[in-house]
Amino acid sequence: MPLAFLAVSLIWGSTFLGIRVAIATIPPLLMAGFRNVAAGAILYGAARAFGAAKPEPRMWWPALLTGGLMLGVGNGGISWAELEVPSGLAALFPAAIPAWMVALEAARPGAARPSRRVLLGLVLGFLGIAAMVGPGLRPVAPGLLTAVVLLLAPLCWAAGSVLAPRSKLPHSLAVTAAMQMLAGGAGLVVVGFAAGEGPRLSLAAVSSASAAGFLWLVLAGSVVGFSAYAYLLRHASPSRVGAYAFLNPVVALFLGWALAGEQLTWVSLAAGALVVAGAALVTLRPRPAARPANLRLPADGEAPAGAVDAPPAGALEAPPADALPSPRAPATPDV
Repeated sequence: MPLAFLAVSLIWGSTFLGIRVAIATIPPLLMAGFRNVAAGAILYGAARAFGAAKPEPRMWWPALLTGGLMLGVGNGGISWAELEVPSGLAALFPAAIPAWMVALEAARPGAARPSRRVLLGLVLGFLGIAAMVGPGLRPVAPGLLTAVVLLLAPLCWAAGSVLAPRSKLPHSLAVTAAMQMLAGGAGLVVVGFAAGEGPRLSLAAVSSASAAGFLWLVLAGSVVGFSAYAYLLRHASPSRVGAYAFLNPVVALFLGWALAGEQLTWVSLAAGALVVAGAALVTLRPRPAARPANLRLPADGEAPAGAVDAPPAGALEAPPADALPSPRAPATPDV
């Protein structure tokens, strides 16, 4: 599980810059849609080739719901918003995903409340994200529609993440992830053409940088990254899974400094340390209390220390009838 969490944190941290490069010459909604459709087709074909069972038709509905929320609104919304905001700033908004996931999970009837350690980790993570807005990343005030999309995208992603483990989806993680990408990607393609992006799509106009960014998003961001995320959704709590969003801005900030010439200061590094500490508190489980060294568990058939010895066999059995005293006849009064 740590490797899956690391893959999601590092790979998806790089996708914000990859999206910005890809949408330079590819319309954003169609780019996000074709990205997920291509990745879903690759993963589905590979899973079926290695023996995964064909999903039942009824399983496509929950795949459409969860994939539409996470990849349609969540991923597609961020891709569209990066037309207006820098990739580093776009990476800050998904940091709300852990809080949304914890809130949605806690709102379920009978759900356990998050521990103090998880809440402390969430607070530290948000403090680190807030500290990043400044020296390394200069916020650009988005338009009203863009702001709404940036706020709605993390909520929808969190909702899909909470619903996915409770949905009737295939047992195979690869098939499940493929179905969600195919369903969410197909929805984005439809929305993209409906929004008028079709006439702006020209393969001849796609730059080599955009093509490279698109391939990185398909293979690394979707095939590897989303498969790892689907695995985490089945094997960890929502609060621990969502903590990846705290590390994404740290990766995006570093890549912006290394590849795009963005400023990296000591304040940014300190903020990144807060983010990493918050993610560690949310994701790492505390070790169980150690058993005292002088405590020895009883062997098979051995009574625990301090136990009262059981009486020997037969001690509680009734004595034979001839060993009992015969009842005395009642005394006769003298006459």
